Amino acid sequence: MLKSSSSLFANSILLQRCKSMPELKRTHALLITLGLSEEEPFASRTLSFSALSSSGDVVYAYRYLLKLSNPPSFGWNCVIRGLSYSRNPENTIRVYIQMLRKGFSPDHMTYPFLLKSSSRLLNRKIGGSLHTCVFKTGFEWDLFICNSLIHMYGSFRDNASARKLFDEMPDKNLVTWNSILDAYAKCGDVVSARQVFDGMTKRDVVSWSSMVDGYVKSGEYNEALEIFDQMMLMGSSKANEVTMVSVLCACAHLGALNRGKAVHCYILDKQLPLTVMLRTSLIDMYAKCGSIGDAWGVFCGAASVEETDVLMWNAMIGGLASHGFITESLQLFHKMQESEFDPDEITFLCLLAACSHGGLVKEAWHLFGRLKESGVEPKSEHYACMVDVLSRAGLVEDAYDFISEMPIKPTGSMLGAFVNGCINHGNLELAETVGKKLVELQPRNDGRYVGLANVYAINKRFGAARSMREAMEEKGVKKTAGHSIIELNGAPHRFIAHDKTHFHSEKIYAVLHLLGTWMDLNVNNDYSEDYHCLCS
Repeated sequence: MLKSSSSLFANSILLQRCKSMPELKRTHALLITLGLSEEEPFASRTLSFSALSSSGDVVYAYRYLLKLSNPPSFGWNCVIRGLSYSRNPENTIRVYIQMLRKGFSPDHMTYPFLLKSSSRLLNRKIGGSLHTCVFKTGFEWDLFICNSLIHMYGSFRDNASARKLFDEMPDKNLVTWNSILDAYAKCGDVVSARQVFDGMTKRDVVSWSSMVDGYVKSGEYNEALEIFDQMMLMGSSKANEVTMVSVLCACAHLGALNRGKAVHCYILDKQLPLTVMLRTSLIDMYAKCGSIGDAWGVFCGAASVEETDVLMWNAMIGGLASHGFITESLQLFHKMQESEFDPDEITFLCLLAACSHGGLVKEAWHLFGRLKESGVEPKSEHYACMVDVLSRAGLVEDAYDFISEMPIKPTGSMLGAFVNGCINHGNLELAETVGKKLVELQPRNDGRYVGLANVYAINKRFGAARSMREAMEEKGVKKTAGHSIIELNGAPHRFIAHDKTHFHSEKIYAVLHLLGTWMDLNVNNDYSEDYHCLCS
């Protein structure tokens, strides 16, 4: 009896110390030899580690579960939970069905992870069936399950169902409020999201992050930064990786370099883990704000500790290309391959864009061929880049043939690039033909009317150009005003033509008038000294 107790204790210690699947398999083999593999706590520990550990093997856990003479509900839940985080979440549904066929009843810990899998699969039919099963088994008001249902409906962009469930729930907690807030934020309904946010008596980092991300998704980047500032001012929640990724995205779109640098300093000061996603966001922010040197610094810092992935390489390659470092972006692509990272469709998109800006037609054809050879089916964006490459290089006839031979229908962006190429290289007849097709294809796009009107104006057909403007007015299409954004003392300022809404507009126009007058007076003179006097 003493020997048996000692054996049980020793094997229990061995299982608890397992850090990898090879160790677990060796211990499991010993348990099978001793006839203890189905005994508790050995069975639960083996299932838990193999299904849920980051170094586990959920397939091994599933096979072991099926061999047990009386598999526990805990074991089924472990496997379903492990599969819900895997690359193939649809397998959770198959295991659930097998669980039911074998006569095992799901409990309140089964459904949340099934609903999580449904959310990842974006399968409304499966989600609706699972909701029905929840009702049939009597768990319709379980708080954990209800929160998972709200999250699932939010993933489906079915905010009506999510809100209905939220309103009917007899009990709510912070997770419930965060779930409905996130549901609105995901689809860009920031008005409803803000109403929920303002109605919350308690908030955590998830609440603030959802609100920031919602504003970013809806393109309201200034509002996103204002919410982040409020979060910092309140001091009740410490920003995490998710928050900072959204904030950096807002800075990138606003071109707010100083603000982005301040966010970078915050990350370092608070010692937030510099994950691959966070480093990638920093690279993207610096590149879009014009500081390619800082972007390169972040990238090199990640490469030095071997913490890179294909997204980070793509961000750096794209950043170099957008700043005119065409040769460097292509060299980095070769370095990426040497580092044994396989390029994806985004990589090729960045490279084709680089070739377009650099006029590298031969290299573009080579890359487009490699894309097809790699087994990745070219998307419309890749075809659009090739059209842009050929059009910019003045090979408009080749571009036209390329469009005609494509296996997909041409998009507005492709034809728009082609028209611009025709205009720039004097082929106005072809530009007019395709421009008319563009107006038919996108009758609500103001740029298509303006583009065709420009073709007529260049060709001195001013009556036809005027008719395009009139057609816009008749159809209620308004030209989107172009705008400029500058950053001063960390704050972005937006201007459009003849803008007088800025609080310093009177001073701005006074200085502009003074500059214009000074230039008129000195148009034929060397006025460098006068200019320095004015600036001082």
